[in-house]
Amino acid sequence: MRFLIIIPAHNEENNLPFTLDSLQQQSFKDFKVVVVNDGSTDGTSEVIRKYTDHDSRFETIDLQKSAHQPGSKVVNAFKNGLNTQDIEEFEIICKFDADVILPEDYLGTVENAFRNNPKYGLVGGLLYVEKDREWIYEGNSNKHHVRGPMKAYRKESFIEMKGIRETLGWDNIDAILLENLGWKEVVLPELHVKLIKVKGADYTIKPADYYGRYFYFLGLNRFLAYVASSKEAAKSKSAAFFFSIIKSYENCRSQNLELKISKEEQKTINNQRWNMLKKKWLKL
Repeated sequence: MRFLIIIPAHNEENNLPFTLDSLQQQSFKDFKVVVVNDGSTDGTSEVIRKYTDHDSRFETIDLQKSAHQPGSKVVNAFKNGLNTQDIEEFEIICKFDADVILPEDYLGTVENAFRNNPKYGLVGGLLYVEKDREWIYEGNSNKHHVRGPMKAYRKESFIEMKGIRETLGWDNIDAILLENLGWKEVVLPELHVKLIKVKGADYTIKPADYYGRYFYFLGLNRFLAYVASSKEAAKSKSAAFFFSIIKSYENCRSQNLELKISKEEQKTINNQRWNMLKKKWLKL
């Protein structure tokens, strides 16, 4: 099974070499990489050229700098890279970040998982970050969810869910839609992917605004959005944080901002969240 790997990159001259080196060092060799240079103003283009000039599996495209909005920016860059390729030439479509280091057996292990399990639609490893000179599990999500920096989709599942959405929350929307279509999301815990920088560190959006917008663009109805907001506020033990999230969510509703999911997909997402909530209540 052949891989198509799309890597959006904006000002990643210090991190990108680690990612591209780890791809060149893969034991599985049948892949193509497209690095999307999204308006970088540092030496990212020079870094990319060192690989494209000497390895025919590496290509690049250049974009004008897009607005730095969490979620939509990176997916826009990904789609621009994807549109330059004939996906019929590939069996696995990947969206990787420009600041990850993959173990040498990453692609081979993922390929083997897809080949031996026809219902696997989305596969990935676990993210690790450096702390006190040791690599530890990131822990920002449950260990059954494939995180945004290392998504690998079976082509058929990717096409069936109509690709990833150019919106905040895209890396949760994909998993929900795939599950509803009968595909499985699978994390391979033996694959440790090193994340060089902390996600979200370069976002200017405030946390409360982020969560409010996230719950809105995820398509959550008011009740589920308020429940989710209360959970986030409970973590910080702040009632003010709850009301700030709600304010952000309601602002999005009042502006009737465009969702990148259909009404039917929105219903699917709400049903999935509601079922998760009922399971937790039953446990109580």
